[in-house]
Amino acid sequence: MNERLNGINVFVQAVEAGSFSAAATRLHQTRSAVAKAIARLEERLGVRLFHRTTRSQNLTEAGQSYYERCVRALAELDEGEACIGSGRSEPTGRLRISVPVLFGRQFVAPLMMELAQRYPRLTIDISFNDRVVDLVDEGFDLGLRVGPLPDSSSLAARHLGQQRMLICAAPSYLREQGAPQDLQDVARHAGVLYSRGRVIKAWTVALPDGRTRDLLPQQRMLLDDLQAIADAAARGMGLAWLPCWLVAPYVNRGELQVLFDCGEMEASRMHLVWPHTPYMSAKLRVAIDTLLEVTPIYLASAEKNPAIG
Repeated sequence: MNERLNGINVFVQAVEAGSFSAAATRLHQTRSAVAKAIARLEERLGVRLFHRTTRSQNLTEAGQSYYERCVRALAELDEGEACIGSGRSEPTGRLRISVPVLFGRQFVAPLMMELAQRYPRLTIDISFNDRVVDLVDEGFDLGLRVGPLPDSSSLAARHLGQQRMLICAAPSYLREQGAPQDLQDVARHAGVLYSRGRVIKAWTVALPDGRTRDLLPQQRMLLDDLQAIADAAARGMGLAWLPCWLVAPYVNRGELQVLFDCGEMEASRMHLVWPHTPYMSAKLRVAIDTLLEVTPIYLASAEKNPAIG
């Protein structure tokens, strides 16, 4: 086991130092010893970890994946030793989080800044991305997902709250085009739509009988950023389908008017997800507890805003 851990440490040092020679200097070993340790690790794993030439070394795809897992494992060991040594379970080390771009920027990041200020030994590493990342393969400790969760034996999850969606438009658009009389009428109106990778996201609404229905107005603008969609709608470019927490400030300023509440549905449910682990570190636990406590309050306050109630 000691040799196994030593091989992992040598591998991580070789990646971060940029060369076997630099890693050898860091580890006070010879370059030959580092190269042999890497070779034994590759033999045990049955894969090549580096593309090696006379002038450079680069991680293979398998090497990159293994590196991310090794870094996380070593960080957990460091944290465990720190907790035992100090007699406390204070959050320490690096916590990698994946969040949707706009909600992450407006809500999650400020909340995590407060955690980092409260716990000086905690490092927060946030990735803002609207795609569904593979938490395990990409080395994330925690992710925030919107929409239905697929079955997974490798991930744990907790329901975080409901991101209620609203259909809205600018008063200037409504004066010129009139307001849709019902959901069926939405199809004849211009829309500012979310589009990514040439895929246009339909507007899902909950029906009184519990079923859902997808709507698509006429395409006026296609954008891949919710903030840009809200700004375009506020300028009278068409109807928009947006979460309540984003709409509220625009409505309060008189820039948008809510036309329809799309109701509660699985497509707008928010979850925290993280890789299954027999031991939950203090850094992960404090982040999950904080988000579970504060997020429902934040979402509820947006829903109860008098301007959009």
